[in-house]
Amino acid sequence: MFSSIMAKASDASNLQMVLSDGKGDAAASAVAGSAIAASYNDQIRPLLDAVDRLRHLKVTQEGIQLPTIVVVGDQSSGKSSVLESLAGISLPRGQGICTRVPLVMRLQDDPPADAPVLQLEYSNGRVVTTTEAKVADAINAATAEIAGYGKGISDAPITLVVRKRGVPDLTLVDLPGITRVPVQGQPDDIYDQIARIIREYIAPKESIILNVLSATVDFPTCESIRMSQQVDRTGERTLAVVTKVDKGSEGLLEKVTMDDVNIGLGYVCVRNRIGEETYDQARAEEERLFKYHPLLSKIDKGMVGIPVLAQRLVQIQATIIAKCLPDIVRQINDRLSRSSTELDQMPPDLNNVADAVRAFFHIVKRVCASLEKILVRSEFDEYHDDSHFHGTARISEMLNGYAKKLPAQIPRVGGELFLMEEMRVLEETKGINLPNFLPRSAFLVLLKKEVETIMQEPHDLVNEVWNYVEDIVVKVLLQHSENFPQVQSACRRAVQSMMDKARTRSAHHVKELIDMELVSDYTANPDYMKTWAEIMHGHDKFMKAVEDKSKPTKITLDVFGEVDVSHMRANIDLARQAFDLRARLTAYWKSIVLRLIDSLALHVLLGVKRLVESDLETELADELLGNKMAGMERMLTPSPSTGTKRERLKKSIMLLRQSKDVVANIMDRISASGEV
Repeated sequence: MFSSIMAKASDASNLQMVLSDGKGDAAASAVAGSAIAASYNDQIRPLLDAVDRLRHLKVTQEGIQLPTIVVVGDQSSGKSSVLESLAGISLPRGQGICTRVPLVMRLQDDPPADAPVLQLEYSNGRVVTTTEAKVADAINAATAEIAGYGKGISDAPITLVVRKRGVPDLTLVDLPGITRVPVQGQPDDIYDQIARIIREYIAPKESIILNVLSATVDFPTCESIRMSQQVDRTGERTLAVVTKVDKGSEGLLEKVTMDDVNIGLGYVCVRNRIGEETYDQARAEEERLFKYHPLLSKIDKGMVGIPVLAQRLVQIQATIIAKCLPDIVRQINDRLSRSSTELDQMPPDLNNVADAVRAFFHIVKRVCASLEKILVRSEFDEYHDDSHFHGTARISEMLNGYAKKLPAQIPRVGGELFLMEEMRVLEETKGINLPNFLPRSAFLVLLKKEVETIMQEPHDLVNEVWNYVEDIVVKVLLQHSENFPQVQSACRRAVQSMMDKARTRSAHHVKELIDMELVSDYTANPDYMKTWAEIMHGHDKFMKAVEDKSKPTKITLDVFGEVDVSHMRANIDLARQAFDLRARLTAYWKSIVLRLIDSLALHVLLGVKRLVESDLETELADELLGNKMAGMERMLTPSPSTGTKRERLKKSIMLLRQSKDVVANIMDRISASGEV
C-alpha cells in the first residue's frame, strides 16, 4: 500500500540536496526538478495537507492520533536551532526555556513564491500574519498570551505556518526543553509539567520522536533519551539529531556508530547557524566542517548535514502517514458511527406538553415490556450476563427457600417428652362426656399453638419478594428514563407508592391465610386420611409398650422415630388419646404447610403480573400527569447534562464528518492514481 509514495519522497529530497549543492547541469536540474516536484506535489503533498487539515480540525479531541514528528531535547540541546535550520527562520532565543508551549511548525515548499508567507494560528482560530524579521516577536507575544509573561508553560499549542521556497514539506511539533531545576519565576513542578506534555505527545505509536542531543554530553545521561525509551524501548520510532558537533567531536563517531541508547531510525549530525551567519553561510560551513575536520570527516556522509536531516524527515513522515492513514480512516468511521448512534438514541427535543406525554408513555411502554420479560416471561436477553435481573429465577429461589423454612412436621421444643404436650392439653380440655371421644377443643388449641410458631415466615417471604421487585423496577425505570433525570425523583415516588400498596395487600393476604388456619380445621385433601391411617398403624405397637411394663420403654415408630413411653404408663387411657391426637395433627400439618406455600406463591405471582400490566402505569400516570401536568412540564425543561451531551455529540459528529471528507478525498486521489 502506498508503495511509491516513499520513493517519491526520497527522489524529491535527493533532488533538493543536489540542487542545494549547485552540482549538475542547470538545465537538466530544472527539467528533473520540475518533473519530480510535480510528482511529489501530486502524491505526497496531499497526504501532508490532509493530516494538517485533520490536526487543524482537532480530530485528536476524538481520541484519534495523527502521525506526528515530535521534537524533544534537554534544555539548551539546540532544538530551536535545528528547527531554524530546517525552516530558514529565526525562533525565540534567550536564557532558560525558550519554547514554553508546543509549537506546531508546518513547513510548506512554495517554489513560485517571491517572498515567504508566515502566519501564527492559536487560541481557537486566531490567525496572525507575520514576517521573517518579526516571527520571533510574534511567537513570544502569542506565548505570553497563552502561558503568561513569566516563565511558566502551557500545553495549548501555537501553529506556525511557513510557506517558503526551498523548505522541506514537514510538520513538526517542538516541545519545551527538559529542565530539572526550576529557575526564578518558574513553578517548583516545572519538570513534571514539561514531562507530562512530552509524554502526551510521544506516547502514541503514531508519533516519530526527533530527539535532539548535544555532542558534548553522554547520550545515556540525557533526560530526553530516558523519556523516549519509556515509550519506545526498541527505538523504532526515534531519530536522533546531534548538535554542537564542533564542540564535541572527540569520540562522536563511536557514539553514533555504537548506538548505546537504541536509536532505531539512526543519527544525523548537524552544525547549526552560529552568530550572525546567514543560513546559506551556515550550510556552507557545515559542508566544510564534515568534509575537512579530522574527526568529523570520518562520519558517513549519509549521517551528516541539515539537507540529510530534511531528507530523512520527509521520508519518515511520508512512511508513517502512509502507514497510519487507513487506520485513521477506520477510526473516524467507527467514532462517527458510535456518536451518531448515541445521538439517535437520545430523546427528541420536546416542544410542548403533547410531546412530553408521548415521550412519557413511550418510556412507560418500554419499562413495562422489560419488566414483563424479567418478572413474568422468564426472558433475560436484555440482561444476559447479570443474574440479578433474571427475575423469575430469583423469585423462584425465594419461594423455594420459604418452603424449606416451613417445617415438614409439627415443630417441637428440643428435649420435650413424647406426647406430653398433647396429654397436658387433653387434661385441661376434658369435659363431661363419653370416655372414648377425642375433644375437638384439644385439637384446636394445639393447632393454634403450632401455627403461631410459623406465622412470621409468610410475612418475611412477601417482604423479601417485594423488596427485590422494587429494586428491579427502580433500576429498569431509571435506565429507560435516564434522558429525563428531572422526573426520576417523581418516578421513584410512584414506585414507592405502588410497592407500599403491594406490601399492604400482601400483609392482609398473609394475615387472612393465618386467620383461616386458626378459625377451624378442614381439608379435602385425601392425603390427610392416608397419612393419619399410616401413623395409626403403629398405634397397637405403641399401646403394647405403654400397657406392658415388662417391655422396653423405648420403641421406634414410623414418622416419629425412637420414642420413650415410660412417662405414659401411669395414664394409659390418656396416652391412647394423645397418640391419636398427635396422628391427626401430624397428618393435618402437611395440608397447612401446602396451603401456605401454594396460596402465597400464587398471590405473589398474581401481584407481580398485576404490577407489570397495570399498577405501574397507573401510579406513574397519577404522579406525573396529575397536578396539572406538573411532571410533563418538568420533562419540557431539559436537564443540563442532557443538553451538554447533545451539544457535545453534535459537535463531535460535525468534526468527524469534516474529517471523513478530508480523508475520503485523499483516499480517492490515491485510488485514482493506483496507489491502493
